[in-house]
Amino acid sequence: MLLCLVSLSLWAEKPKLLLLKVYKDQNITGWVMSEKFDGIRAYWDGKNLISRGGKIIHAPKWFIKNYPPFEIDGELWTKRGDFENISSVVRDKIPGKEWEEIKHYIFEVPNAQGGLLERLKKLKPYTGKTIRILKQIPIKDSTHFKLWLKEIEEQGGEGLVVRDPKDPYINKRTSKALKVKTFHDAECEVTGYTQGKGKYTGLLGDIRCQLENGIKFKIGTGFSDELRKNPPIIGSEVTFKYQNFTKYGKPRFPVFLRVRADMNGSK
Repeated sequence: MLLCLVSLSLWAEKPKLLLLKVYKDQNITGWVMSEKFDGIRAYWDGKNLISRGGKIIHAPKWFIKNYPPFEIDGELWTKRGDFENISSVVRDKIPGKEWEEIKHYIFEVPNAQGGLLERLKKLKPYTGKTIRILKQIPIKDSTHFKLWLKEIEEQGGEGLVVRDPKDPYINKRTSKALKVKTFHDAECEVTGYTQGKGKYTGLLGDIRCQLENGIKFKIGTGFSDELRKNPPIIGSEVTFKYQNFTKYGKPRFPVFLRVRADMNGSK
């Protein structure tokens, strides 16, 4: 059967992953940069695709047919601004034909030797229909880096990831791998709603949110028409972007991005 499952189990051992710190004007000349995709983080342990939280991702058998016998880490992705669709496809226990749109963009081969580019070379024989090696662009100087960040964001991209290519793999948060965005992002808990007005009468206006530190605020932009009809449930966590914090600790210019899920690709 074309769409048979990799495994009927729901959970695997939670992978210990490389995680990103935030870029704060460090000197990154000589590093490499790649686009930060808004997809689903997927770790291949040699047998199964596993989410960041440890859930088995039930990919079609054809999708993983030519996967390597060693571990790889990357992002399941289709195109910019398609997170909700990717999440829906990947979370299904019975995979559908929509998987044909998805590619696995690999940014790490954890147990390979050498620097980042050497580690990624080990994967080249396995690239093809589903596996792609995420392009790593050498950073010439700060102007080169900032121009590419601007270009990516103007095209609807989330931002960049910059890494020291000489650094060995490390399975924790590291200052040798940084996320770079004009806006920051964070998570908050949905605590309530405000009804919309005008063209949004009868629909969602704002969501009321609370940060982990107890600060409360509202998010009123970034929602699709579908989300305004069916807003995130109270108690769920959502990801939003913001410019900075006010003196009262509230996010400035918060914009809704997505409902946070266990299989979320955010790093």
